Amino acid sequence: MKKNIKAFLPCAIMLALMTACESSGKLSEKTQSGLLTEKFDSVINGKKTALYILKNNSGMEVCITNYGGRVVSVIVPDKKGRPTDVVLGYDNVAQYADIKNSPSDYGSTVGRYANRINQGRLTISGKTYQLPRNNFGHCLHGGTEGWMYKVYDANQINDSTLVLTIDSPDGDNGFPGNVKAKATYTLTSDNSLDIVFEAVTDKETVINMTNHCYFNLNGEPDKEGTDMVLYINANHFTPSDSTYMTTGEILPVDGTPMDFRKPHALKETINDTTYLQIKNASGYDHNWCLNTYRNGKGNDKEVCASLYSPKTGIMLEVFTNEPGLQVYSGNFQGTGISCKHGVKYPKHVSVCLESQKYPDTPNKPHWPSASLKPGDKYYSHLVYKFSTK
Repeated sequence: MKKNIKAFLPCAIMLALMTACESSGKLSEKTQSGLLTEKFDSVINGKKTALYILKNNSGMEVCITNYGGRVVSVIVPDKKGRPTDVVLGYDNVAQYADIKNSPSDYGSTVGRYANRINQGRLTISGKTYQLPRNNFGHCLHGGTEGWMYKVYDANQINDSTLVLTIDSPDGDNGFPGNVKAKATYTLTSDNSLDIVFEAVTDKETVINMTNHCYFNLNGEPDKEGTDMVLYINANHFTPSDSTYMTTGEILPVDGTPMDFRKPHALKETINDTTYLQIKNASGYDHNWCLNTYRNGKGNDKEVCASLYSPKTGIMLEVFTNEPGLQVYSGNFQGTGISCKHGVKYPKHVSVCLESQKYPDTPNKPHWPSASLKPGDKYYSHLVYKFSTK
């Protein structure tokens, strides 16, 4: 009888522990990228945060937290089939939320307005609005309390689709209109992360949403990524001044380090400080005018840009219906902050590929409009498609 009791005790203890865990909340899970889901379970500004895991049958995994709608990790197979995390970030929600000590836009769903608005001022229907000036005197990515610092409502529909929604009240960070916005992240069977941004408003406003993943396709986030090969399907770009604000010009890329119509490694041009645009930005932080946008409409079936790692063989192709693509080469990395799995990212470790309206469009009426009026619907489509070669 005692022998039977001893045999039964471990099972009873395990059952009790499982019951206790289930009663107190879901069991912590370790993702393929090495993240612990429990490190994303928190309450920020009165709203619950969590980590959501998307998977497909082709060996890809995407982890997203609803804090800021941030893509935390993207696992794709390299040319030898090895799972490789290709985006930068943190491995806990507390560090994302610690804006003072570890500020970042890693992987975020940006709103209301991605990129910069000059001096944080815009005029709509004859009324001027003052927005926060959080970057060289300009309003960047929606301001000091933009959507990347808010908790989205999350609904994971199935293993491959996550819907994030946010209600932004009239006057939120200075922007007019009560806005309801949605970002739908879908992991497809062909290893694409398909993102649809949508929004409606009850008062005329401006909307320009994007995703802000920092891509390192080498699988070596502790090393510079300038050997990655970049392609941009664009004949023109919008130059910026020393405060990163677009001048209003649209210039040809011909004969400049801004020409990526023939793919080449970033290291071939990124340090050309004889070119003022690169000198001012310490690399690339510019908007390209996409050739895939014609006659007021973008072709989201045509590749607008790509990034390739000769080390891993991983290829990233980008598709969008937007007129512009902001390319940022991690010029402000190298802060010494310990990030995901304790890695300290160096300068130029990654590349951001952000679909968008051109920067400061509200103040440059000759550029594709970012205006959203009551009764209209904002729709923006962005696809990151992964493969190997």
